[in-house]
Amino acid sequence: MTNRPLDGSSSTDPSAAGTASSRRRFLRTTGAAGLGAAAFAATGGEAFAAPADEQPDAAEGRADAGAAAGTRSPVRTGTGLDRLPHPLVIGHRGAPGYRPEETLGSYELALELGADVIEPDLVPTKDGHLVIRHENNIVETTDVADHPEFAGRRTTKTIDGLPQTGWFTEDFTLAELRTLRAKERLPQQRQRNTLYDGRWPVLTFRELADFARKRGRELGREVWLYPETKHPSYFRSIGLPLEERLADELRRAGLAGRRGRAILQSFEPSSLQRLAKLVDNPRIQLLGGATTQPYDFVLSGDRRTVADLVTPAGLRWMAGFAHGIGPTTQLIAPVDESGKLLPPTTLVRDAHAANLLLHPYTVRNENAFLPLDYRRGTDPNAYGDAIGWARHLYELGVDGFFTDQTDTSVLARQDFWAANGVH
Repeated sequence: MTNRPLDGSSSTDPSAAGTASSRRRFLRTTGAAGLGAAAFAATGGEAFAAPADEQPDAAEGRADAGAAAGTRSPVRTGTGLDRLPHPLVIGHRGAPGYRPEETLGSYELALELGADVIEPDLVPTKDGHLVIRHENNIVETTDVADHPEFAGRRTTKTIDGLPQTGWFTEDFTLAELRTLRAKERLPQQRQRNTLYDGRWPVLTFRELADFARKRGRELGREVWLYPETKHPSYFRSIGLPLEERLADELRRAGLAGRRGRAILQSFEPSSLQRLAKLVDNPRIQLLGGATTQPYDFVLSGDRRTVADLVTPAGLRWMAGFAHGIGPTTQLIAPVDESGKLLPPTTLVRDAHAANLLLHPYTVRNENAFLPLDYRRGTDPNAYGDAIGWARHLYELGVDGFFTDQTDTSVLARQDFWAANGVH
């Protein structure tokens, strides 16, 4: 997922007990204690029950009993999603407001700040491994340009109809990618994050799944993943299809199935339809701007745009293979040319009527990404009233959202819960 500014401009771990205790102290100091998951709220942060894939009967009982923390969702999916807190806080690529995105450090911090779910973007290597990068072009997110041994790999490709120049994951083996280090993608806006450039390697999805399982035990709550298949039609066209590889990894990690701790997402409906035939995990259809098209629609000659998909008829069609939608926030809370909020659309009501959840993207603290109503001062990189903006989205009825700064969204949810009598 990528957001443009709203004005229209273009390690060795300590013992599990010690770690859990320190995490609880950290969460309390940030206002996030007890808000991360139903298990934490119900147990007071004590001993952790085994993940859902190890206790399917208990997990199913919790979901069927509607025991999730927070407000009650108007949509019941019949999947493990029903046992998660409502509304959700989704760590978008971890906590990239504070650490370089999609690194172990970013994911660790997102969970410490109270995220219920962490989101990785998936792209393949030359030898078929799934790695976690925002794009397959890694020029902006790694130090590949500083490696003379890879200078000859720089090339120009057409990805989803657009030319890109750089270095691409599909031209590297996993062993080669492991020699690179991650760096901040938005150094002008998030200069402090450059402090961590070079600290973490490129993660595989397998490594993140193993990390999530272990960290869930340490934190005393389930840690969910929300993987996105990036450019799935492109990768299928070059012999590196994503869906089968992802399904295999989910099965290996015990994350597959309708009660599995993974939510699957894509901008291409055909990718979700393929995944539905492979694993029965909850699925979310991502939606870009109203005038855009999913790229598989472009390839197949389907003339529908996102504007068509968010009509009642389009929503009913998506409900045939998805449990929810992940729209840009402007499809719910549009803005005018100056960035000032306009009256909300009917998308929340219409999607819920079609039995679809809504997980919009992306909430960020910086003024450049906030509606004019919530900006503070004139510096686009300074923080605005992101807590107020997040609370506004909750009040509009969304079922959660993707966020770059987990802590502000957790605090906004705490305010929203309190206003709705949830304690």
